Amino acid sequence: MNPLPEQLIATARAMQPIGLNKGTSGNVSVRHGEGFLITPTGLPYEALAADDIPLMALDGSWQGLRKPSSEWRFHRDLYATRPEVGAVLHAHSPFAVSLACLRRDIPPFHYMIARFGGDSIRCADYAIFGSPALSTAAMSAMAGRKGCLLANHGLLVAGRDLADAFALAVELEELCEQYWRACQLGEPVLLNTVEMAEVIEKFKGYGQQAAQQ
Repeated sequence: MNPLPEQLIATARAMQPIGLNKGTSGNVSVRHGEGFLITPTGLPYEALAADDIPLMALDGSWQGLRKPSSEWRFHRDLYATRPEVGAVLHAHSPFAVSLACLRRDIPPFHYMIARFGGDSIRCADYAIFGSPALSTAAMSAMAGRKGCLLANHGLLVAGRDLADAFALAVELEELCEQYWRACQLGEPVLLNTVEMAEVIEKFKGYGQQAAQQ
């Protein structure tokens, strides 16, 4: 028995209670063999069963009872070009959407921006959902990064596995909220290039490492 479909469904269902998504918006995928599993289009997450999860190949073909998410292209392109990526999550969370509708990058107002691989969270250029143009814009914004905003749309993150992708999405939405709130009081004071470089270097050894045998 392959537990990945169940893990994918559990991750998708966890998005709504924590405020990352409502309804059938957003999508999640996980690398599997030479392809990836992805949530199907237009089905409520609470109604999903393992048999509803399509298996996609990197050439865009798919197998299964249900059609894959209309956003499968940026999932596919991340797996095809980023071997370290094991799971991808896209959500329409409220603060990320608010900033994305301003088409605004998130500058280094907080050191946790470095969690995503650089000194900013980029906002990708706008393109209609599900299009090759959107995937191209997303790949540009994700270059060297683990997350980005999609203009007038939402957020996108890429993690090493489902748990990591979910944690990144939660962190990105939290940063969007913090930046939004700080902007209500004035212009946030930004960390400079040297300060952010120090944080990025420190993050390279951040977290628990596997014990040496």
